[in-house]
Amino acid sequence: MQKITVIGAGTMGNGIAHAFAQKNFNVNLVDISADALDRALETIEKNLVRMVSKEKITEQDKANTLNNITTYTDFIQGVKETDLVVEAATENVDLKLKIFKQLDEICDPNTLLATNTSSISITEIAAVTNRPSKVIGMHFMNPVPVMKLVEVIRGKETSDKVTLSIMDMSKHLGKTPVEVNDAPGFVANRILMPMINEAIYTLYEDISSVEGIDTVMILGMSHPMGPLHLADFIGLDVCLSILKVMHKGFGGKKYTPCPLLVNMVEAGKLGVKSGEGFYDYSDGPRSKKVATQFKK
Repeated sequence: MQKITVIGAGTMGNGIAHAFAQKNFNVNLVDISADALDRALETIEKNLVRMVSKEKITEQDKANTLNNITTYTDFIQGVKETDLVVEAATENVDLKLKIFKQLDEICDPNTLLATNTSSISITEIAAVTNRPSKVIGMHFMNPVPVMKLVEVIRGKETSDKVTLSIMDMSKHLGKTPVEVNDAPGFVANRILMPMINEAIYTLYEDISSVEGIDTVMILGMSHPMGPLHLADFIGLDVCLSILKVMHKGFGGKKYTPCPLLVNMVEAGKLGVKSGEGFYDYSDGPRSKKVATQFKK
């Protein structure tokens, strides 16, 4: 497989495109928004410049990576004659089902269809296609160019051949793939999201402060980033969407989103992407201070 299409030019989509292009795959990056595509290329170039400055890649590597990416706002043109499609659209089940129906109609019957979903059933997505054996999950971690893990999620009908192919491809990208069976939240978010939700409940119930909760987990549990800071980094809207999927799939109080999380998302305080969540990022995503509403 040499020709890859990535659907969605957001944080995950541009990171996935970057990872494939840097390993000399030809990448089509598709989004309905030309502005989103322009921002994606700017982000990829900025990340490559940082890698050059750290002497992890050369200037020629940077140029080659950028040359390997072609952008499209035309969905049909972007997904034609491709070996693998990786969908990285918003974590919305209806949107993903719509995209996979379209992909199944447009793509060659041999094209593999992958989704970067962090929680939605691969089996459910595959069921809207006529190629369920060729549908699989590739759950990359953010930031994609840096993080090594890829959860490779098998739907009920995903074939052994396709699974092995995606495992091998992930290794070629310099990633460590872990094979996972289909269940709400898979492995990463099944464990992570209840922890983040409990951290938010701990704040909501005034057990400790934002910085106090994060410090306990960093110093006491050796986490590189506190759960509230991590939630901001993931996106509070994404955390809420994943918890809703898990609550629907499993039931149980531990998957019930904390009211504080729901209220923050409704208020548009989504974390780094909106400039404010549990922390204030008005001075940039790499600079944080406790958000005004949580200062004591």
